[in-house]
Amino acid sequence: MHTIELGDDLTVSALGYGAMGLAEVYGPARDAESLATLHHAVDAGVTFIDTADLYGAGGNERLIARLLADRRDEVTIATKFGITAVDGDLTTMTTRGDAAYVRQACDASLGRLGTDVIDLYYLHRREVAVPIEETVGAMAELVRQGKVRHLGLSEVTAAELRRAYAVHPIAAVQSEWSLWSRDVERAVVPAAAELGVGFVPYSPLGRGFLTGTLDRATIAGDWRSGLSRFTGAAFDRNQVVVEAVRGVAAEIGATPAQVALAWLRIRGEELGLPVVPIPGTRRAARVDENVASLGVALDAGRRKLLDDLAGLVTGPRSDHGDPNWVSDTRE
Repeated sequence: MHTIELGDDLTVSALGYGAMGLAEVYGPARDAESLATLHHAVDAGVTFIDTADLYGAGGNERLIARLLADRRDEVTIATKFGITAVDGDLTTMTTRGDAAYVRQACDASLGRLGTDVIDLYYLHRREVAVPIEETVGAMAELVRQGKVRHLGLSEVTAAELRRAYAVHPIAAVQSEWSLWSRDVERAVVPAAAELGVGFVPYSPLGRGFLTGTLDRATIAGDWRSGLSRFTGAAFDRNQVVVEAVRGVAAEIGATPAQVALAWLRIRGEELGLPVVPIPGTRRAARVDENVASLGVALDAGRRKLLDDLAGLVTGPRSDHGDPNWVSDTRE
């Protein structure tokens, strides 16, 4: 596994691992299987592990602590704060970014993770009523105290990124970015490239949709079943995107997931910034499949076909309903 440098001298594996799916948002998860997959990912060189205090109401961080207990020196751990929810109920989500909460949230995450330092600490979502300078200023104090090594932001606008960067260097921006979610390319990605900030796309496989392995029965009862792109006629209409990805994959002897990840890697190169996607999975075999995407090449014609797919997507990428929630609604 080769490495990539994000922002201010943060070196990570070229592919990361998003652990949100181990917190039962995509249906029941088993800790033993999840922990085995995490160990397999590290064995395969995927050492950049992403979590958040929100996932499983802190349970996701506690699970990852069991990995870190044996392999802390091998892992670059990223976690996030800034979204609160009652007992982990995602329907009750709200944001908080005041300085006192920043300090409180960091200490709580350090305790759950069982470590004395967080490698990359993200603001998960901005509380718009709180100046971003206050939030990032408190995060910068954590760096000075040695509790955090690098800072990140999730779902911010280009203007918010610039304001935050003026307070303290930002290593990475995390936002949804994939073949079917391209809005960040309008302003946030160019700003990151200009400032030398890395980009960490979450849901790079469209929450599994772009893999071509989902049907309605698969997602029944999990979080995705309530998202616009996964419901009703939209689910059927969006199959045209999956079929196009599947067609490219068949032509080059790859899987749809590998094509989607390869496209994102190449797109980052075209736009001039380091990109480290964080696909998540509960299966070791899927980790290996994702790692193999690093060797997949796409010619210009196939890239053009894939570039055009975003225009065929039915439904918004976010269903939270709050116009302050994602960057594309505030840009």
